[in-house]
Amino acid sequence: MAADDFDVPRSSRRRLPNIAMSPETFGRGAEGFARFMGTPAFLVGMTVFCAVWLIWNTLLPESWQFDPRSLNFTLLTLILSLQASYAAPLILLAENRSTDRDRVEFEHDRQRAERNLADTEYLAREVAALRIAMREVATRDFIRSELKDLLKELDEDAKEPVTDPGRSDRSEDEQVGWRPRDD
Repeated sequence: MAADDFDVPRSSRRRLPNIAMSPETFGRGAEGFARFMGTPAFLVGMTVFCAVWLIWNTLLPESWQFDPRSLNFTLLTLILSLQASYAAPLILLAENRSTDRDRVEFEHDRQRAERNLADTEYLAREVAALRIAMREVATRDFIRSELKDLLKELDEDAKEPVTDPGRSDRSEDEQVGWRPRDD
């Protein structure tokens, strides 16, 4: 040890290489692994792997066996335990990421629902304002009835005799050529 090493705390000394991997990349890998472990292909593959392992180490001559039955398949047990010890945390990590995604999606859905509600309330107020305004606007039937009333008044005025000496016997409408329409 050099003399300069004494002033550096042990916790800051690096003994393992620093592996730089983004959490997103690691999370996607964990999700891919968890997704693969849940497929029928993985289950069939593991079953075939274990069956071949057991048959090889049971039926073949002892000189060919690498994990003999007499030792209770210690290597196979170790491999399966190792796989399970890595699979469980990776599956939990994938589940946590899925939960986080669901939470974010739920928040977006809630915000979208609030916007839709606000838009719907705004449109309902606008429709109500239009209905109120439409009550004040003359409708087609109202205009027709007013025009008919005016035509009746004009007909009555046309039937009255002209008392003004400066006017001819015909009414002003008849002089212009206007005639009331018969309904």
